[in-house]
Amino acid sequence: MTTPQIPLDAPYSDNQRAWLSGFFAGMHTQIIKSAGANSQAESRSIHILYGTQTGNAESVANDAANAAKTHGLKAIVKGMNEIELAAFSSMDLLLIITSTYGEGEMPDNAQMLWDAIRADNAPNLSKLTFSVLALGDTSYDQFCQAGIDWDNRLAELGATRIAPRVDCDVDYEAPAQAWIATVIPQMSGGSANVFVDGSEPAPEKPQYNRKNPFPAKLTENRLVTAENSSKETRHYEISIAGSGLSYEAGDALCVVPTNCPELVADIIKAIGCKGDEMEPVNGELLSLQEALLNHFEIRLPNKELLQEIANRSGDQELNGLLTSGDKDKLSNYLWGRDVLDLLLQFPQIDFSANEFIALLKPLQHRAYSISSSGKMYPDSVHLTVASVRYQSFNRPHKGVCSTFLADLVDANTEVRCFFTPNKVFRVPEDNSLPIIMVGPGTGIAPFRAFLQERQIRQASGKNWLFFGDRNAATDFIYREELETMQSAGLLNRLDLAFSRDQEEKIYVQDRMREHGAELFAWLEQGGYFFVCGDAYHMAKDVDKALHDVIAEQGKLSEQQAVDYVNQLKKDKRYVRDVY
Repeated sequence: MTTPQIPLDAPYSDNQRAWLSGFFAGMHTQIIKSAGANSQAESRSIHILYGTQTGNAESVANDAANAAKTHGLKAIVKGMNEIELAAFSSMDLLLIITSTYGEGEMPDNAQMLWDAIRADNAPNLSKLTFSVLALGDTSYDQFCQAGIDWDNRLAELGATRIAPRVDCDVDYEAPAQAWIATVIPQMSGGSANVFVDGSEPAPEKPQYNRKNPFPAKLTENRLVTAENSSKETRHYEISIAGSGLSYEAGDALCVVPTNCPELVADIIKAIGCKGDEMEPVNGELLSLQEALLNHFEIRLPNKELLQEIANRSGDQELNGLLTSGDKDKLSNYLWGRDVLDLLLQFPQIDFSANEFIALLKPLQHRAYSISSSGKMYPDSVHLTVASVRYQSFNRPHKGVCSTFLADLVDANTEVRCFFTPNKVFRVPEDNSLPIIMVGPGTGIAPFRAFLQERQIRQASGKNWLFFGDRNAATDFIYREELETMQSAGLLNRLDLAFSRDQEEKIYVQDRMREHGAELFAWLEQGGYFFVCGDAYHMAKDVDKALHDVIAEQGKLSEQQAVDYVNQLKKDKRYVRDVY
């Protein structure tokens, strides 16, 4: 349908002609919207559920929703924490898009729904048609395990798999788009009609992203641990002035590093190359040296490289570990070793430049929790990063990105970066509600941002921080800032746990138990509970302490405490940023 046109010879003045053109255009728009709404009401709904830890799955879900709308489907996009199991019984079409967290675990926002759907009383889903896209990283043993689990479980419950699951490695964009292009037409029966549904438009893609990072400048790099500390933690400030970028407290900054030049040179020598060999990389010819500096992961060995080294060396121990399937023994063998260690261990092995590059994975960005409020620092983003340095196998080893920032970046170096939003890990909209923050070590980063955010909002809600590290004298980072916040009444409680300042080690979870009555009282007042830091030990210990405190102080059974915590999660009042 086209907008009605006024004949050129019609007897109207220019003003009358303009008024009538506007009138007809408005009528035309309303007719189109009405027709689109009616067609949309008759169209089938497709649910697109995402499980995400860093935001990638949500981005793909929005791409799938846009494709669904062009094929006449009404797309309903939700995080897995936003939907109840009962809703599955009314679904006809379902797409699951999920990352895998840690060693085969569900992302935080997917765990509760997964626990419900894998239970014995999960509903029959024989009326459901589905497909799964799994995001993962082949450097982990349980590659894409969360997606695999969802795919298998939905089929077990009687759902019909309309297209095979697709498992994506770290470069997920192309296979994800191919999956969308395959599955959406099948779900829609081949229809390609665009409907206007009046819903909120999908968020725009940011100008700067993983494929197009912003070339920022580092303006501050200072040590925040003492010189004699057993750790090296640094505070960075990165200018984003003029970029048009913005961020919220709780978001992450992703930094694309450059590999250590000395490590690159040593690897080139170890494989028997010169570094000036020209090889095709991403559609252009690059020297081996340039490729290893900026395009490939060269520190930790991936499975393909490890297997090839084992094959070429013929080493019985390494080959035995790879064929045995004993992950713990292989992990112990690799502990402290990097790619160069393995190449030096078997000096008889040579690789051509082409052979070596073919065995490497693309260089990935590193995500850091932001330690500043975008409202307080709109032109700058702050990071709190522990530099990874250790001695092993008679040579120094360094973290890729942490020492790139610490050692390689100067006033003339670009820091290629982009933001990853974390829409759940946010200061409460209600400024009167209390917040409890547990962030030992560099886990304090987002909570420094939270406190700045509460300060600039002039929030009346109480703020409580649990912080700790090894030693107070050397590792109490941001001490002056925190004490100033205390004096000003912004930080109402600060409980510290420095594990090595006494014979018996004390951790943040111990402080939680000590002050359990007040902690539970804050939760009962509508308080939010945030955790940031180590996922494998601290976060699990804190979770156990939280359950124990709630059970003891609320006089609840173990199951009732679990239900209480689950309700906190559903209300987005118990949120973690763990790694």
